[in-house]
Amino acid sequence: MTNLSKTEQRERRHRRVRAKVAGTEERPRLSIFKSNTRIVAQLINDEKGLTIAAVSSAAEKGKTPREKAEAAAASLAKQAGAKGVKKVVFDRGGYQYLGTIKAFADAARAAGLEF
Repeated sequence: MTNLSKTEQRERRHRRVRAKVAGTEERPRLSIFKSNTRIVAQLINDEKGLTIAAVSSAAEKGKTPREKAEAAAASLAKQAGAKGVKKVVFDRGGYQYLGTIKAFADAARAAGLEF
């Protein structure tokens, strides 16, 4: 048994998630990447390999990472609405569904995205 780094473990989890989750024209994939300083989210049509909308919490205002994530989710939902996207498939990117990831997802739902 080998010892894997945190990044390698997350990438393995992400590959497992991606085996089951794919974005289409009607329901693009809401993909999340979390670093120590920010959250980056994209709406992706995997059939065409096209990014529909993207947002980073680094560009948003807020005191805490959670507030920035919520502002980024609202911004992404606004961009998606302008492109006619209401339903998405959530790809948590191998991260646990808690903390800022959960705050982002809840704020995106509250802003009008369905998943």
